[in-house]
Amino acid sequence: MTKTFKTFTTALLVTGAFLPAIATAKPMTAEDLATLKRMGSVAVSPDEKWVAYDITETDPESYQRSTALYLLALDKADAMPVRIADQPEKSEHSPAFAANGSLYYLSDASGSEQLWHTDIATTGQSGTPTQASDLKADIAGFKLSPTSEKIALWGDIARDCPTFGCEKSGNRAEPGPGTGREYDELFIRHWSSWETPGNYSRIFAFDLKDGKVAGDGAALDGDLVGDSPSKPFGGSEEIAWVPGEAGVFFALRTADRNEPKSTNLDLYGAKADGTETVNYTDKNDATDTLPAFSSDGEWLAWAAMERPGYEADRLVVKLRKKGSEEDEAFALTKDWDRSVGSIVWTPDDKKLIVTAQDVLDHPAFAVDIETGKVTRLTGEGNVGTTIPLQDGSLIYTMNNLQLPTDLYRRAPDGTVTQLTNINGRELAAIDSVDIQRFNFAGANGDQVWGQIIKPTGVTGKLPMAFLVHGGPQGSFGNSWSTRWNPKVMAAQGYAVVTIDFHGSTGYGQKFTDSINLDWGGKPLEDLKLGYAAAVKIDSQIDGDRSCALGGSYGGYMMNWIAGNWPERFDCLVNHAGVFDLRAMALSTEELWFDQWDHGGTWWTRSDPEKWNPVNKITNWQTPTLFIHGELDFRIPYTQSIMPFTVSQEMDIPSKLLIFPDENHWVLKGKNSVQWYRTVFDWMAKWTKGGQEGE
Repeated sequence: MTKTFKTFTTALLVTGAFLPAIATAKPMTAEDLATLKRMGSVAVSPDEKWVAYDITETDPESYQRSTALYLLALDKADAMPVRIADQPEKSEHSPAFAANGSLYYLSDASGSEQLWHTDIATTGQSGTPTQASDLKADIAGFKLSPTSEKIALWGDIARDCPTFGCEKSGNRAEPGPGTGREYDELFIRHWSSWETPGNYSRIFAFDLKDGKVAGDGAALDGDLVGDSPSKPFGGSEEIAWVPGEAGVFFALRTADRNEPKSTNLDLYGAKADGTETVNYTDKNDATDTLPAFSSDGEWLAWAAMERPGYEADRLVVKLRKKGSEEDEAFALTKDWDRSVGSIVWTPDDKKLIVTAQDVLDHPAFAVDIETGKVTRLTGEGNVGTTIPLQDGSLIYTMNNLQLPTDLYRRAPDGTVTQLTNINGRELAAIDSVDIQRFNFAGANGDQVWGQIIKPTGVTGKLPMAFLVHGGPQGSFGNSWSTRWNPKVMAAQGYAVVTIDFHGSTGYGQKFTDSINLDWGGKPLEDLKLGYAAAVKIDSQIDGDRSCALGGSYGGYMMNWIAGNWPERFDCLVNHAGVFDLRAMALSTEELWFDQWDHGGTWWTRSDPEKWNPVNKITNWQTPTLFIHGELDFRIPYTQSIMPFTVSQEMDIPSKLLIFPDENHWVLKGKNSVQWYRTVFDWMAKWTKGGQEGE
């Protein structure tokens, strides 16, 4: 079950030898992508003998998903995982070990999302699971206190509800007698759902007695009004118990009419009884998040941005000593031009383990507390969860372009052991792909990176699939995606090319900032130069047969390419792309994103129409597939209806695929398969001379 090797140079070496060879391997399909197992949360027992994790499986016929818990011994070579919680048609997830070694997790087994508890025997077998909570509201997440005598629970709770859920609570959104909802300030909707005024993600602290949640709990938000964890993506990383059960720190952005324009998350601390809620980062009007305490409680580490209103500013690790003032905190990583994505203390409190994007990868790093020295710990790939152990080892999850997420262990000497291989059998039956990194001189002569992904062993010319990432402050790096997956695209017989254009992350903050007020400028120049570089580097790429694909900002670029590079591509695939910047500015929900990138409100911008694709439609000629979800409030679905209408009116071959039950992303199994089938049919029609549906 395990394979040991020295620190690796490429992520492919980690798992390539780990998989059995199967003579009948086949190209990867959309169905494969949708049904591969997915690793979620990970936890290590206090004695460091066990690691618990959850795995989501997808039924290949119905595409229904269920999640179960597994336990793996860390002190035994070749240990096999044991399934410890898996009730039929129910899901068990988010494991966390208590101080005594027992296990807590969330499950919907009772009909609602509640806390459950089970003992773990020395053999690794679990006892009979028992329901540990019976609250009126669904639990969205939890975090145990250091001694496990208390627990923090959070969920969507009405602000006027003093307990974790009420039978009836005030709902100002529906005053009656009709079905209309009333709003007197933004947000009115966020990400994929309409807001319910008066309802927020709220944290309550409870006592734990005999493995069960006791009492009514205490709300920790005091007089605050806002979501903690933050929505839509915040979780346990935004919450930290103070050692000694003194209280809880949490990140929160005030909910008021300024919230859609504010990136000002602050760190608040409250006693476990709900009293003395204090803002510890009040002087910083930008983001403060990821609180983490040293084991002795003497130091608080967190991640902070500097510029208000900018969601892609650099996150710097800050340290503050117990009892000191906010002004006495110092930036530990101020000289490191990378943005941290997670923070964990080592058991000896001498280092922090952080993750950060770094030139196509997302590795783990160790940061020395005394010197601020940063040391890279992992090779190529995308690291997620990190759990440092007492002996200096590191448990972590990792994926890459070739392989989905698995568990790994890095020993103090750098030796890495792959602990799990949850899709080993399935992946052994799927052809690998070849991956090549390259760089070239992009806009302004700056170094720009890209990747070429091709099916292994295929001869002859290959049409190009030219992928443009979203964000725009993002990266098509060396990571596995369940949505935009280069491996499954390459498997259809394409040379997939990705370019990390100006504005991408992982190359320093100046490079990320460079897209500001320049959406259609340097990024398009980089894409043109990257296209030419890829064709020159790899003679197998057929530069005369190509299709460009992109989502979100990548979708914007499809519209921009249609008007400014119309002769280049045989087809375009535009998922949730911005078509009309004015309509976008006046209808998107998170205004901070649009206003930072374009220089303020629509009516105050110096040249608002400069980068607006709608002004270039007379140049359009490229066949385009438009895709959107009706629940997308980041980029409303009318942004795809409008260019589809334009294409139809201009007799440009075009198709529209609308998902009524998806948001900015396509997440459901059946919908994912439909998305890929439709995309592949469209690409084949225009680059291979095929017919849709073949």
